[in-house]
Amino acid sequence: MSALGGTVPLALVERGGRLESVHHGAVAVVDADGALVAWAGSPELVAFTRSALKPLQALPFVAAGGPAHFGLSSEQVAVMCASHSGEAKHQVAVADLLRRAGVTAGELGCGTHAPYIFDSLHEAPPPPPYSPLGHNCSGKHAGMLAFCAMCGWPRETYLDPAHPVQAAIRDAIARLAGVGADTLVPAIDGCSAPNYALPLAGLARAFAKIARGSGSEGDGDDAACRRIADAMTAHPDYVSGERRSDLTLMRAGRGRWIAKVGAEGMQAIGLRAEGLGIAIKVADGGARALLPVAIAVLDALGVLDEAMRRDLEAWRAPVLHNARGTAVGRVRSAVVLDRGNGANGGRR
Repeated sequence: MSALGGTVPLALVERGGRLESVHHGAVAVVDADGALVAWAGSPELVAFTRSALKPLQALPFVAAGGPAHFGLSSEQVAVMCASHSGEAKHQVAVADLLRRAGVTAGELGCGTHAPYIFDSLHEAPPPPPYSPLGHNCSGKHAGMLAFCAMCGWPRETYLDPAHPVQAAIRDAIARLAGVGADTLVPAIDGCSAPNYALPLAGLARAFAKIARGSGSEGDGDDAACRRIADAMTAHPDYVSGERRSDLTLMRAGRGRWIAKVGAEGMQAIGLRAEGLGIAIKVADGGARALLPVAIAVLDALGVLDEAMRRDLEAWRAPVLHNARGTAVGRVRSAVVLDRGNGANGGRR
């Protein structure tokens, strides 16, 4: 497989006051109509969305009235969009969602892993086995299974790309991203659900639409976009977990944006008032670069006030420590946004 093209330096890693490493990647900032507002590297870079896709994967179920049908809470809508930490409240929310839908935890196809909360707290997890409820993707899978239960679709094959629930998700991704469904590059995610690669500008467009609360005209997405954005901003602690990046970003935003990280250096953000979407891909998958770059992009777009800057200051250029706790270096953003009006400036 060839290296990702169209990348530029996004973040620098320094040690002893000298440059040690460089994280390359690309950034796209797009409005809800698909117009390119700013970028670094190629906004058309095609990358797998990974867990940044989760709000879009929840969209068809929400648009079909699933939360009202099963009496789900706003927290449960948020957890369907989550890479949660497996905290007790996360597992309770997912278990209750499954109960309301008449589905068992044993039907979750995500597999198991030690809940992320232990790593976040620098604690050793208990020995396995682990419950699938503690898997970071269990909320997403619970939403898919509930959609099957509501529509009378078979549940045992819900992860098959040809299943109606996955077809509905694929269509929703294409609509909001403004791309043809046949152009989505398919793969299997870490949780065994179908995942797709698409241009960064397409992912940014989709997040702009969700954040603004306006989906695709005539497809009934508007209310679902608003409900998802409202749930994510009201309950960022159900979308992420303590001491993790999405919770840090959304708490600092105080309801002004949604944020969803994905594995292998993917980050998507939707700015609600501005109606803009941001997609960031770190080419080497280095997650340590994401927060410094995301903060720098938000600052360059002029959306950070002084209180937000204070909240995010420790993450703007995080200090690196060795095993003894000694500060040995730092990671800092090197992103420079282009706002020109050249060939890329008029993407629709």
